[in-house]
Amino acid sequence: MHFEKWAKSTDLKHIDEYRSPELADILVNRISHLVTREWTLMEVCGGQTHAIMKYNLPELLPAEITLIHGPGCPVCVTPVELIDKAIALGEMPGVILASFGDMMRVPGSHSDLLTAKARGGDIRMVYSPLDLLELARKHPEREVVFFAVGFETTAPAVAMAVKEASRQNLENFSVLVSHVLVPPAMEALLSSGENRIDAFLAAGHVCTIMGISEYMPMARKFKIPIVVTGFEPVDILYGIYMALEMLEQGRTGVENAYSRSVKEDGNLSAQKLLQEVFIATNRTWRGIGEIPLSGFRFTEKYRSFDASQRFDLEEINSVEPDLCMAGLILTGRKRPSQCTAFATTCTPEKPLGAPMVSPEGACAAYYRYNRNG
Repeated sequence: MHFEKWAKSTDLKHIDEYRSPELADILVNRISHLVTREWTLMEVCGGQTHAIMKYNLPELLPAEITLIHGPGCPVCVTPVELIDKAIALGEMPGVILASFGDMMRVPGSHSDLLTAKARGGDIRMVYSPLDLLELARKHPEREVVFFAVGFETTAPAVAMAVKEASRQNLENFSVLVSHVLVPPAMEALLSSGENRIDAFLAAGHVCTIMGISEYMPMARKFKIPIVVTGFEPVDILYGIYMALEMLEQGRTGVENAYSRSVKEDGNLSAQKLLQEVFIATNRTWRGIGEIPLSGFRFTEKYRSFDASQRFDLEEINSVEPDLCMAGLILTGRKRPSQCTAFATTCTPEKPLGAPMVSPEGACAAYYRYNRNG
């Protein structure tokens, strides 16, 4: 199959085709002939980070290309304070706390949700926040709380659950919100000047919901290419190729290398739902600090479902381990293998920080696929 045919996204239908060594070789060859100088690209999705490490893409690329990893794991950037609050809620009498499975072993200041469950807290793993509505109906005498973590991709399901809870008058259902938004984080990285980023590989799943238009002002402001990419090795290599082509030609803007899933306007129905239930607010990112308008809070109409307002949790004093370099790793200033605690005092079995235990964490990717990368 010729590269030009694949590039039009008309011929590939099955996942093994997006893992094709032959197509990967074509793309690597094209990249090698294209590059004339050093360039640094940052991917902002932890799923892409894991694919990059699993398929050893840095070793395939020319030496002029440097890939660095951004804050693309919503579990990783969930602040310690919110994890501590979730643990406290889960251990409260009369409370059922639930979250996605990838939050269960993420360390707070002194514990995690799985340990709190072992201590007797009613803490449950769910696949969808909508599952909790039936639980709230069956247990009207108990408070049912969902710990909502994720990018714009998981937020619509939470918004739908809250809207439905309001319709059903489920007064014992609430949400501890830790949703974060990708574009403000990207802009914060570009504004900081702490590392060099020549181009971004944007997260395809986020753009499936939000579209690509919100990245255009950033590309113009910082004169940088942003390419929306998928999650398989051929997807990522194609995104790298498109970004490098823009860089070498001196072009900036936003281009879509994931058109089979991402449309320019995104999912308008999901966006409308998000706008009804949530409003952007300042949000603290673990290891990074506060980023303006980088998270969600409830609109006034749905404020009664905010667990942080419903429960008194203001006295929690949260701390992060001194040895953990999560902030430097999440902003691309250090690689996991450059952390002195990596694979020694910090392992998936005993993590100091979220990037080592999250399924999308950069430290977990390095530990699993390439400890010396």
